Amino acid sequence: MLSSSRYLLFALALVLLSGCSAVQGLIGSDADNTVPPTPLVEFQTLVEIIQLWSKDTGKGSTKQYLKLTPSHIQGKVFVADVRGNLVAIDATSGNRLWESDADMNITGGPGSSETLTMIGSEEGDVLAYTSESGEFLWQAKVSSEVLAAPQEAYGVVVTRTIDGKIFGLDAYDGRRLWVYDRTVPSLTLRGTSNPVITGDIVIAGFDGGRISAIELHTGKLIWETSVSLASGRSQLERMVDIDSDPVIIGNDIYVATFQGRVASVALEDGRITWARDISSYAGLTADENNIYITDDQSYIWALERSTGNSVWKQENLYARRATAPAVIGELVVVGDLEGYLHWMDKSNGQFVARTRVSKDPLLAPPVAFEEIVYAYSSNGTLSAYISQ
Repeated sequence: MLSSSRYLLFALALVLLSGCSAVQGLIGSDADNTVPPTPLVEFQTLVEIIQLWSKDTGKGSTKQYLKLTPSHIQGKVFVADVRGNLVAIDATSGNRLWESDADMNITGGPGSSETLTMIGSEEGDVLAYTSESGEFLWQAKVSSEVLAAPQEAYGVVVTRTIDGKIFGLDAYDGRRLWVYDRTVPSLTLRGTSNPVITGDIVIAGFDGGRISAIELHTGKLIWETSVSLASGRSQLERMVDIDSDPVIIGNDIYVATFQGRVASVALEDGRITWARDISSYAGLTADENNIYITDDQSYIWALERSTGNSVWKQENLYARRATAPAVIGELVVVGDLEGYLHWMDKSNGQFVARTRVSKDPLLAPPVAFEEIVYAYSSNGTLSAYISQ
């Protein structure tokens, strides 16, 4: 059975669930009993953080629990807000390059390639724009709400819907090419992991703790693996969802499940090479040596990529609803519910710097590219930072 503190953190962080109105009511009624975030600890600042620029890009997620994560391609950063505003920003200067209004509620994206930037809507629409100028290209209808960022490669747009389907769409006109369908459990987290394209393979995590490899051009299943198996008596206890994005490095896939495990999976055949009992809905990232993961209590872990053995664990962000980590040089950075970015030494997990983006929560993980970290607040503020 879930411990009371873990359940209350779950209730606080995951505002909406599907398929269980009783749990929704409990979340609303117990709002005053949620675990308070750990107070910020004092530490010696060892790294200077410099803000390059900060821009108001729109409404953000307007208090909805949506991880509208920025995308980065060809010197541009793309952000979307829940009201349908899509903006391209120069990654270095912060200048606004173009802006487009979808005139609908956006819940997923943006996802960007060299040619396309795509968003998904609450009503099951996928919209595509040119990454260069923001020109609207096409709109396609899928089966249900899109919470994941659509992805594009080799002429195929891949998008995930909350009813367990993955669609392959023609990147030229949005025409449906294929559909891959998985049954969704009756109780799931409100969120879906982004599909990841590597070569001509789509890697996708699903509610129920399964990960699948799918052919990009046909939608045919290559292999499927259970990362975690459901256990317990109640629907809540048996919920093992993959809501964070798989991370692929070489021939290895790293994936985390809520109320389950973090695992290394072989890209070739889906074989699990190691697994650890760490529960996460926020997500993970990786570098050449380690993976870095935020668990469901907002503890930050570093694990050896090759074995899964622990390198360090940072516990001073407990109940602060930390985002998935990003790695920038020798640092690991996460955001939290009070709008702070926390910077850690990636060799030992010790805090080295802290900065505040805004007073509103950071729901989307920081995005690191070259020497810059981009942070997108739930109030629509996009900020860029460097460390020195």
